[in-house]
Amino acid sequence: MDGQADSGRTGKLFSPDATPASIARSTALAAVAFALLAVAVYQPALDGEFVSDDLHYVAANGYVTDPSPAHLLAILDPTGPLIRIVENYAPVHLLLHAAAWQLFGAEVRGHHLLTLLLHALASALFLVLLRVHGATPVAATLGATFFLLHPANVEAVAWISQLKTTSAMVLLLGALLAHPRWPGAGLLLFALALLAKPTAAVGLFVVAGLGACRSVGPPAPGDANATGAPRDWQWRWVGGWAAVLVAFAAFELLAFAQTAGDHVAQVPQLDARIRTIFAVALRYLVMAGSGYGISVFHEPAPSGWLDPWWLAALPVLGAVGWRLLVTARARETEAVFWAWAIVSFAPVSGVIPLPHVLADRYLYFMLPGLIGAVLLGGPRWLARGFEALGRPRPARLGPVLALLAVVWIGALGTRSHARCFVWQNEGTITADLLRNYPEGRWALVERAARAARRGQPEDAVALLERAHAKGFTKLDVLLRPRYAGLRGNAGFDRLLVASAQRWIDRVESIDEPNQSDLMVLAQAHIVRGELSAARSSLERAIAAGGPQTEQLVQGLEQLSRLEQSAPSGP
Repeated sequence: MDGQADSGRTGKLFSPDATPASIARSTALAAVAFALLAVAVYQPALDGEFVSDDLHYVAANGYVTDPSPAHLLAILDPTGPLIRIVENYAPVHLLLHAAAWQLFGAEVRGHHLLTLLLHALASALFLVLLRVHGATPVAATLGATFFLLHPANVEAVAWISQLKTTSAMVLLLGALLAHPRWPGAGLLLFALALLAKPTAAVGLFVVAGLGACRSVGPPAPGDANATGAPRDWQWRWVGGWAAVLVAFAAFELLAFAQTAGDHVAQVPQLDARIRTIFAVALRYLVMAGSGYGISVFHEPAPSGWLDPWWLAALPVLGAVGWRLLVTARARETEAVFWAWAIVSFAPVSGVIPLPHVLADRYLYFMLPGLIGAVLLGGPRWLARGFEALGRPRPARLGPVLALLAVVWIGALGTRSHARCFVWQNEGTITADLLRNYPEGRWALVERAARAARRGQPEDAVALLERAHAKGFTKLDVLLRPRYAGLRGNAGFDRLLVASAQRWIDRVESIDEPNQSDLMVLAQAHIVRGELSAARSSLERAIAAGGPQTEQLVQGLEQLSRLEQSAPSGP
């Protein structure tokens, strides 16, 4: 896995034995090979049902399943009703789902195959990026294949609603590759990547960092003007990237304030939150290198002062930070890839409240940075290691390392194949959750449902109370039939009322609630026995218009029957 030891320092964009034409040809072949390999490895995921977020993003989202002109305009509206449904301003993501629904309908295989092929394309584009910025053909191929088959990426590939992740990565990598020669196309692709998933904002830091590293050393082959001077990095267009990001951030912050900003911080104490951020960062590094710790819906415990993850993170992250500073001062491209990983981690680190402080899918945007940093820095690390030992570098070290990498990538691919079965349906997801985080919120809720089914209401309520203490307030979940046997239990009814009041407070704080908000509000009022308030909410929801109108009319009819059966006042 040798790379150019001086690739970052000299600013060369291509390895000496490569040309843009040869890179393009190899990329086309890689895309086909990666697609075939991805289908073979991820095949079990193709039959996975719509699960979890897939329902309100896609299958039960009338704006997507019925893309009328009014609904398409609503998808594009940065202040419209969909902001609170999908918790982001992501029109490209939703438009892709709408197009896929027109092609495949409720047939899951088509939706899965689309995401799978986008992941394969992202891997091929990543191979190009590595080649362009100094990695040898062998190193770039191994790095891209590692990304293609990493088991943490199964969540982004097998979960239909994560189309936003794979599409954003394709658009971002395309933008980075297009920028030097076609800056207008690069800017457009970057804007579309942001509108697919906000994490693509890392692209601004990457394109600026690559330009800074490229400004030193002689021009690269095929990248010079008539005078032999390096081609301009199109800095004015980089300014356009910054302007687009600022404009997008305004809409995204508005969306966050109305949705994700309402999430309860999983680690409210500041000192524990800082320790947990460090611990989670180390977990991601370990997960990236080994695949250890992969799970659905992670819920690691907050880090105490003696938590080994937090303690081990200090020297490891210190070394990463030192390496970033050293390579940045030398304007080595390795620094850009370290920055890529760090910037991608920052928004999901726990600094801001999110439903989960750790998730497999979050690693998807960090992995390219970590892989690139290791591939570009690895040869220098090895050379200096042998220098410190006073021994020459073995001539066959490169092939041996490449063989070991192939074996390890094969092991990770096998793990990915097995992980695809986890995403078959809600039951397989729940089994993985119970196995990895039995004391997490969702595991406690599932265990409560099973206790209720066994006729153990007190145990069930105790488990739900523990989940509630950890921030679980999903009223719609508690109203499912599997918890119906707990109605009338004083503890369970208190939980229902508390969850209902929370949703009432949340919706009433929204200036212009949409149909979904008002439907939840009506449901909460019904739980509290406030039937007249529930009727008012349903009538407002019907008047607001939207794809759920027919369902709301039926709800109003059911409410009328409920009012008739309710005991009359004195």
